Formats: sequence, structure tokens, C-alpha cells
Amino acid sequence: MTESVLDYMTRLGRAARDASRVIGRASTGQKNRALLAAANALDNARAELTAANELDLAAGQANGLEPAMLERLALTPARIDGMIVGLRQVAALPDPVGSIRDMSYRPSGIQVGKMRVPLGVVGIIYESRPNVTIDAASLCLKSGNATILRGGSEAIHSNRAIAACIQRGLAEAGLPAAVVQVVETTDRAAVGALITMPEYVDVIVPRGGKGLIERVSRDARVPVIKHLDGICHVYVSAHAELPKAQRIAFNAKTYRYGICGAMETLLVDQAVAKAFLPAMAEQFREKGVELRGCERTRAIIDVVAATEEDWSTEYLAPILSILVVDGLDQAIEHINHYGSHHTDSIVSEHQGETRRFVAEVDSASVMINTPTCFADGFEYGLGAEIGISTDKLHARGPVGLEGLTCEKYIVVGDGQLRGQEPV
Repeated sequence: MTESVLDYMTRLGRAARDASRVIGRASTGQKNRALLAAANALDNARAELTAANELDLAAGQANGLEPAMLERLALTPARIDGMIVGLRQVAALPDPVGSIRDMSYRPSGIQVGKMRVPLGVVGIIYESRPNVTIDAASLCLKSGNATILRGGSEAIHSNRAIAACIQRGLAEAGLPAAVVQVVETTDRAAVGALITMPEYVDVIVPRGGKGLIERVSRDARVPVIKHLDGICHVYVSAHAELPKAQRIAFNAKTYRYGICGAMETLLVDQAVAKAFLPAMAEQFREKGVELRGCERTRAIIDVVAATEEDWSTEYLAPILSILVVDGLDQAIEHINHYGSHHTDSIVSEHQGETRRFVAEVDSASVMINTPTCFADGFEYGLGAEIGISTDKLHARGPVGLEGLTCEKYIVVGDGQLRGQEPV
């Protein structure tokens, strides 16, 4: 690359801003044609995608990437299938852009309502998983946004190959290539440039480790949609059906250890702890999960002593902390104090108790009789997600199409003048 990283990123930003005005006024049919054409392009380019991914995997092995990272990096036939299905699912979703709500007449005779519109240009920074390129591109395209995608250097060949398929889809629909741009340089300075260009970028979505998200949140001059941790809880109430609670808690922890919706702390009401914990602990041990418990937990089952740090740790591993609590009040207090406001669940058959839990737990997703691993855009019916937000402004929880739009007021009149009585 002969131009500087800053000049290169500025060029991408200008092109994205121009393209955002085109995609912002594109019809639903035109956007869907691009998505479906990109899906067909992926299907026809399986050999190219696999060859590009093999270059990344070989480089990753040579650079000593952990097996878990290599697994996330791999573009298996099933993952290519998943990307194709994902594009078609997003194409089938309702288009939020242009929808109008709450139109009402004011005493002056004007009508006031709100219209849903794209954010503009979305910058997305992510690591490892090349399939994120499709998730991000499809959601931004359908919601009428241009996007600049900065994937991890370890997936550069895979991301380029996927981007080529997206470009074919855009061209077939008559949309500019700059609607979806993949950053070609692996220079880390590209991230610094992307997050400090408010004249070209309207919002940043970081997807990756805590270090990346902290850096972006600290240095960005552009609004950020993000979450730092997924410290998720399941509270087993005194009013829980214990076999159901055991199934829920096991699934919440072991479905996948490395997702942000995995349970990290199990809270158990003291009234059912002796009946619940021994069988639950045995099931976790058979799965190879290390258990760490409070003093009351250790009086019931043989586990490692939990430290104060454990209650605020996102393990992303087969490790679980267990706390016996006196009841609902202490469970809610613990979750709101130690949790990350991501996803928390109660297992209870008591309606009044579940209502209080839903109302008082301050998290982006609050669940009843459901494992926390359901915190996912696909499971929520969003088609896919751009990420999960634990912030309280604009978007909260899994961010799908609607989360990539905002609203503007529209006002309709027929010549009314302020300060004059309506005719």
C-alpha cells in the first residue's frame, strides 16, 4: 500500500458516506436482490472461499494461534451454508426503513409522527470469525446503511474472498461497491483512523475481546454500540421445579462456553440448595466444569472456594461460580451489583416473583425459565445480530435491523402558521 493508512481510511470513509446516500434511498426490492445475489455468489465460490480460508488457517498455525481461535477461523462447508442461509433470511425480514408510527393531529392542525431511517455509515471492527463479515454486511445493507468492515488480520484472505461475493451481489442489484467495504490493510492504525472519523462514520460496533472493546470505547470519537462483559446469572428460586432448573442451568453453562450469553454464576435459593446442588454438581463434573462456591455451597458439595473476584469474572471457559442466597432480594441485589447487565434468568413457577425479577433486574435481556444462552439475535427473530449492547441509549440487547436505524420526526401540515388559530 503506497498511500498512508490515514489517507486510505479517509478514502474509504468518503466513499462510504457517498454510498450511504444511495443505499439509504434504495428500495426494499433492490436491497433484497443484492442479498440474494450475494448468497448465490457465495454458493458458486465455495472452492475460492475454502482456498482463501486455508491460507489463513496455515498462517494462523504458523503464528501459534490457539486451537479455539483456529476453530473460530475455519470456514467449514457448514459455515458457508450458514452464511448463505443467513443472507436469505435477512432478505426475507421486514424492512424497517421508512416505516412511520404515531402520526397524530396537534391542536394547531399539523400532524406529527416518527419515521425510521438508516444510521448512515456503520464501522464494524471484529476478530477471528470470517462469517461475521456476512452477518454485518447483510444487516447493514438491509437497514440502508453503508458499512466499513475491519476484520482481524488472521482472517484477511477469507474476508477478501467473502467481500468479493458481496460486491457481485451489489453490482447485480445496481448498487455501488462502496456500500460494503472491507479494509484491505492489516495495519492496526486502521482501527485508530476508523474510530476517529465522525465526519464519515456515524457509529462503531466492536466485536471481539474485552481489550479491543475497551480500546475502542476509550479512543472513539464516534458513538459505539458495545458490551464489555457477559457475566450472566441463573437464579434457581425456592419456587422452581428442580428438574427443569437443572436442565436450564446445565444448558446455560455448557451449550457453548465461549459465548457472551453463557452462565458464569449460578444463584440458588437456600431453601432448595441441599435438594438441588448435589445432582447439579455431579452433572457439571461429568461435563468437566470446574465449580467454585461460597461457604454455604461448600457445606453442601465439595468445590473450590470462590473469591470475591469470581463474582465479577467472565470465564468464557468450563468454570462456574455458585452462590447460595437467602431469597429473591439477595439474588437481585447480587446480579445488579456484580453482573454486566447483559442477560440474567430466573427459574421459578411463582408469577409474582418472576414479575419482580423482570422489573428489577437491570439487564439488557431478562429471562424466565430459560437458559441465558438464548441471548442471540437469531433466536430473538432478528435474522442475525450485529452485536449485543448493554448500553441504555439507542439500542439495548441483541442489535438487528431496527437497532441499525433511528427515528426522525416528520411533520405534515397544510399551510398552518404558528400563532394563528387553525381554520
